[in-house]
Amino acid sequence: MLLIKRFHSSIQRIAHVGKAHQPGDSFSVKGWIKNIRRLKNNIFLDINDGSTSSRFQIVLPRDSHTQKLTSGTIVSAQGKIQVAPNGHYELHADAVESLADGHLQDGFPFSPKQKHPPEYVREHLHLRSRIDSFAAQMRLRHKAQKIIHDYMDELEFVQINTPLLTTNDCEGAGEVFRVQPDSQGLLKQMSRPNVPLDQSYFDHKVFLTVSGQLHLEAMSYGLGNTYTMAPAFRAENSKSPLHLAEFYMFEAELVHLKDLEDLSGFIEKMLKTTTNRLIEASGQDLQFCQVSADAKQDLPWLNVPWPVLTYDEALNTLIKHKDSFTTPISQNEGFTKEQELFLVAHCKAPIFVIDWPVQQKPFYMKVSESNPQRVHALDLLMPSVGELCGGSLREDDVSRLSTHPQLPKDLAWYVELRKFGGVPTGGFGMGFERYLQLLTGVKNIRDVIPFPRYPHGCRM
Repeated sequence: MLLIKRFHSSIQRIAHVGKAHQPGDSFSVKGWIKNIRRLKNNIFLDINDGSTSSRFQIVLPRDSHTQKLTSGTIVSAQGKIQVAPNGHYELHADAVESLADGHLQDGFPFSPKQKHPPEYVREHLHLRSRIDSFAAQMRLRHKAQKIIHDYMDELEFVQINTPLLTTNDCEGAGEVFRVQPDSQGLLKQMSRPNVPLDQSYFDHKVFLTVSGQLHLEAMSYGLGNTYTMAPAFRAENSKSPLHLAEFYMFEAELVHLKDLEDLSGFIEKMLKTTTNRLIEASGQDLQFCQVSADAKQDLPWLNVPWPVLTYDEALNTLIKHKDSFTTPISQNEGFTKEQELFLVAHCKAPIFVIDWPVQQKPFYMKVSESNPQRVHALDLLMPSVGELCGGSLREDDVSRLSTHPQLPKDLAWYVELRKFGGVPTGGFGMGFERYLQLLTGVKNIRDVIPFPRYPHGCRM
């Protein structure tokens, strides 16, 4: 065990060079050769180990051994840190070992010196972590998740691992994936009287989850404030650059919550705080992603208050400008993305739209006492992506909930939560990939998740 520890501590990550080393320090590194420049006496290797979007230069003497190195080769190098003429640190190597040939000339689809369009890169999912901009996107994704987890932990929220398999359709829209064993033999073996054969494994229909909200509510009634960061699944026939069949949802449930203003305030503070922390922790990767996406590098919404509009106020604003839209304005459905982005531009800031019509929202949202045609719900609309968060106060009136016409028949347990010492709760969900799009300016949501799943697209 001691030998393993010593081995790992001897190899250092390129991202740490400038933070923990001075000229003259010994340094050992492993990485992929991204580019080679050969001069008369020396060879210069640009290498990357996946820890940073910056490449690190290794200088080594030109000889028969180093002359054989090629782009894509994995090398291990040891030497001394020095300062290059451009002011960056570089490694003057005493020893370089070739660990594996890259074989880039044998059909590798990406040219080291060429910028490839994301549609082409997406055709090679198993290799796209070798693309610098995508690697930066994945590091940023990792750091954003960690910062959100740390922030919620500071506020003493309890993380709940909500199930992926469920009997519930939380949103009630029917956009669910059915789950059952593929083996007919197993289904026949487990069959029971009065249970359809295709349901014999669980004894009823089971789906991939569309949201962890209902399970969070169950946990919050005993634990207090809770949250989850988990996959969600929607069976939509959408090829939109903002939709996936499998995506990650950050969801939170707050207890003793009686006012939408408190919920919107929590969301705004959470997003501003975690985003500022992400900029501080991973500003280089964020900027690299923005430049690669030809996106703006400032996030002005961090420095302005986010106004609140009622649904009726937002609708009236859209009607006044109806000639500006290519999509019709419907009072029976939500706003289109075009209309959402117009409202954001009109207000010159992200906006919360609150107090939505009952018929547009799910059964669990609390009905307004002053106007039974409205529910205490909110949507957060942001630049470039439109809706980022959706949330509400939860209906805590047992009689009203139990008689709701859209209440699914198998949710007696959900009503029972209110029966045994219920507390007023509220919460929200945020599409994590849309959040990353908002930050980086990446146009297609399939490029901010490692392995995208969408209609007609589920590879690997």
